[in-house]
Amino acid sequence: MVLPAGIVSTGYPSVRETCRAVGITFDPWQNDLNRCILAKTEDGLLAADTVVLSIARQVGKTFDIGAIVFAVCIANPDTTVVWTAHRFKVSRETFNQLRALAKSPKLTPHIDYDAITTAAGNETIPFRNGSRIIFAARERGAIRGFTKVKILILDEAQILTHAALADLAPTMNQAEDPQIILMGTPPKPTDPGEVFTDLRSDALAGDSQGLLYVEFSAEPGSSPDDREAWRQANPSYPARTSDRAILRLRKLLSDEDFLREALGIWDSSARAFFSVASWVALEDIDSRAESVQAFAVEVSLDRSVAAIGMAGARLDGVVHVEAIEQHRGTGWVVARCQELDAAHGPTVFAVDGGGPANSLIGDLEAAGLKVVVAQTRDVGIACAGFVDAVEQRSLRHGPQPELASAVVGAKKRPLGDGAFAFGRKASGVDISALQAVTLAHWAATTHLSDMSPINNVW
Repeated sequence: MVLPAGIVSTGYPSVRETCRAVGITFDPWQNDLNRCILAKTEDGLLAADTVVLSIARQVGKTFDIGAIVFAVCIANPDTTVVWTAHRFKVSRETFNQLRALAKSPKLTPHIDYDAITTAAGNETIPFRNGSRIIFAARERGAIRGFTKVKILILDEAQILTHAALADLAPTMNQAEDPQIILMGTPPKPTDPGEVFTDLRSDALAGDSQGLLYVEFSAEPGSSPDDREAWRQANPSYPARTSDRAILRLRKLLSDEDFLREALGIWDSSARAFFSVASWVALEDIDSRAESVQAFAVEVSLDRSVAAIGMAGARLDGVVHVEAIEQHRGTGWVVARCQELDAAHGPTVFAVDGGGPANSLIGDLEAAGLKVVVAQTRDVGIACAGFVDAVEQRSLRHGPQPELASAVVGAKKRPLGDGAFAFGRKASGVDISALQAVTLAHWAATTHLSDMSPINNVW
């Protein structure tokens, strides 16, 4: 747990009394957590304007945060709370859980039960004092128009992107003393969980301000069948979360997924070569190359996908990289490369000589294209150069989900003597797009002295 600075008191006692009056009580671990969530500074404002909970499944987070929300809505008329999840199914499930809680006899007098809306995408629990809890799925972009949102809850935070957060955060601008609560399990390698990961990293590094970070997890290296590890990760086990509930997850999930989702263990080996924040900071929706210096061709290990990457110079001299094509199979590649060369050439096409795309080298050369074959040493230089360029902010890219997924999921493949490449097998996701733009970047910055230079500047 990482606490925000400046705590002198907490607003939890009044919230706990409001909950007790409507028949809601908390377990000891929830009392401790809620005291921190509602901690206040000397000026009476919330110490944490942002709360991040890395919390395993089957712990009871929906009940706990839902109870706080009910109490805040009862005590503060005209309060607006927005509860979001990435998927509609999860948002709907949360709505059903809290609507069931709203039926409790002592809570019902505060709820305008006849006005509860259940239409898909319009689920709302209204209170008689004008407060309301609105449920929405982020994938539908349903809450852009809301204002004065006092509490914004972002469930499934492990798949929250910076783009989605940019749409959501402005809804709180006019609210008094607002709070964002992010809840999720550790992200999978394929999850676009850059917001969740970056906030965790900042908290653990001591670089966060106004942030409460709490992580519920077993010790890294725990066995998925260790009951003591279950107790460490889940404070509701076994009193409220039964053996049967945990065993059901154990049966349905792989060992890796169970360690992550049921035991809350973050996979340190799944970290990207550079921080997700660094990659996101380089995104420019208007970025484009004024002149193309190089293309590159990459093929996945199973040959099911091929990708073409590009690197070129912008007007300001900064490198623009782009995964311009990615389709199934390889039969389309040579013809498409000819089209690109005719439109932007003469240029070069880089290929990893030791990778799956090496089978296309002869066909590319036969088509009259200039091919640069990257040997193992070159691949290591290309990967190191690309990582350096990201960290030094000397390139730009547009919003491309396939490329972002590859960046987040890429893992290291040692080449010896400290050199490395992006591991096709180790990554667990298709990294063809990343491989392609990396080789294109290498070719553009090292093999084209006779063409327009690229200046690696900020």
